[in-house]
Amino acid sequence: MLSLLLTALIWGFAFVAQVQGMDSMSPMFFNAARFTLGALSLVPILLWMRGRGSADKGDTAGADVVGTEASVAVSTDAASNGASDVVTITGAKLNANKPDSAVARLLANPVVVSVICGIVLFTASTLQQYGILYGKSAGRAGFLTAMYIVMVPLLAFVFLRRRIGMLVFVAVALSIAGFYLLCITDGFGSIGLADILLVFTAVLFAVHILVINTLGGTVDAIKLSFGQFCTTAVLSWAGSLIEGSVDWAGAAHSWIPILYAGIGSVGIAYTLQVVGQQWVPPTRASLLMSLESFFSAVGGALLLGEVMTPRGYLGCALIFLGTLLAQAPARLPKWPQR
Repeated sequence: MLSLLLTALIWGFAFVAQVQGMDSMSPMFFNAARFTLGALSLVPILLWMRGRGSADKGDTAGADVVGTEASVAVSTDAASNGASDVVTITGAKLNANKPDSAVARLLANPVVVSVICGIVLFTASTLQQYGILYGKSAGRAGFLTAMYIVMVPLLAFVFLRRRIGMLVFVAVALSIAGFYLLCITDGFGSIGLADILLVFTAVLFAVHILVINTLGGTVDAIKLSFGQFCTTAVLSWAGSLIEGSVDWAGAAHSWIPILYAGIGSVGIAYTLQVVGQQWVPPTRASLLMSLESFFSAVGGALLLGEVMTPRGYLGCALIFLGTLLAQAPARLPKWPQR
């Protein structure tokens, strides 16, 4: 639980790094540098896994290595984190049925799955970074991005026909009310471009979770993360080159935010999350990591001097309450009988 709490803390403060990075870099170039470092930070873990796998094969005299079910979260900040853009896969099981079509075989390819997830992650991260550029508020960005937690079960219900409980609808209503209090301060004309971009970011992060949940069950969690980080980095570098925003002087000026958002938010926090979720039940783990939005507000207040109106804080509180309710079980456990 301490590992997951530290993960939420790192992802929440990553929003501060994302705001600071916009002082001297473009969103595309910042994400290019950030996800490149994030991918590189996973290389030692991949090498360690490869060495451990070779040792296990030697110890078992050629026996098959059995994979365990994994719970994974990724911050684009993050998120990711931070986020943060955060991606959670809980108990994804291997599909025992062999693909019976060319499309099914293609979607079972780990490289293809990583690229698809990376494209969605790139789109979400780019929109988020532009939202942060125009909004310049770590706390506001953290709470609006956190609405993806509410949107995941809602989108699963609409497009995948998955059953949801009544608490999800209550969570949606609370989040909408919170958005109204936070963003619509003087009629609907007061909604800024940053708010719109961050809401679309939350939708895309929800889509990202559902894509991984649907396609990523047969892919190793660390390899999937590495593949999608590489895809996001390549697309971000291409976008930076096309728009001519590669600025190494700006990167040198913002090297601390880049290191934090890349290595801290992606590499360290990701590893802590994987370790923590090996021991903590999924529902409790999600609740702990949803504190990311709270820490984004704390980080914005402490490091950027951000202050919201009482109406804004009430809106954040309603959004936070909505994210908590969205993760509650569909049925409450029965009271034990004496």
